Amino acid sequence: MTSALTLTHSGTVATVTLNRPDIRNAFNDEVIAELTQVFTTLGQREDVRCIVLAAVGTAFCAGADLNWMRRMADYSRAQNLADAGALAEMLRVIAECPKPTIARVQGDVYAGGLGLVAACDMAVAVDSAGFCLSEVRIGLIPATISPYVVRAMGARAAQRYFLTAERFDAAVALRLGLVHEVVAADALDAKVAELAKAVCNASPAAEAACKQLLRDVTGREIDAALIAQTVEGIADIRASAEGREGVQAFLQKRKPDWLNP
Repeated sequence: MTSALTLTHSGTVATVTLNRPDIRNAFNDEVIAELTQVFTTLGQREDVRCIVLAAVGTAFCAGADLNWMRRMADYSRAQNLADAGALAEMLRVIAECPKPTIARVQGDVYAGGLGLVAACDMAVAVDSAGFCLSEVRIGLIPATISPYVVRAMGARAAQRYFLTAERFDAAVALRLGLVHEVVAADALDAKVAELAKAVCNASPAAEAACKQLLRDVTGREIDAALIAQTVEGIADIRASAEGREGVQAFLQKRKPDWLNP
């Protein structure tokens, strides 16, 4: 891992920090590759229960690095497809990571940075953070981030902010559902820690299954096939080792095995 990212651990919580404050934590192809790799690796580690995506400096992420954009200006369509594909894969890996993920938004978020926030399961922002889907201002579209941003803020809100490239504040981001909590700067770490503790207390297998469940049911018609799939889902988890242990621990009024040292 280069100096563009740092990785720290506190118990079962891993924190991945964007560390390019001089360029507002903008990402390039190298950062995209590193984020893809670190989330893949952390997602497979049994000793990691929660992943926090953080940043240092005044901005959380300003989107694409200008130097990277200058290089892309001369790309062929094939090169652009490969480049965009890598960004799309990074977002997919974050969104489908089996561990719960939390975006710790300490500053402004622009363009592709909103994709990072929306791809995380939860997001906490400081009240001074600003947000902007700025792509149309320079003749582009928020294509690769759109599945995650639209899922987070809804199609109707996306129609406005995709097309106008207006800056909006943290209160609006909260109202739209892009972030889950807005706090003062001095309360940010406490709120992130509160959410991390909550997810670390739950069953690891159940949380991974919940993330898959959300992907399976979101946007689907409630028909016989979906109902059958959910019936199978609860039957499978009830019969699983953690499902049985969790229910027995609840009935016996004791901590489940996954909380024992």
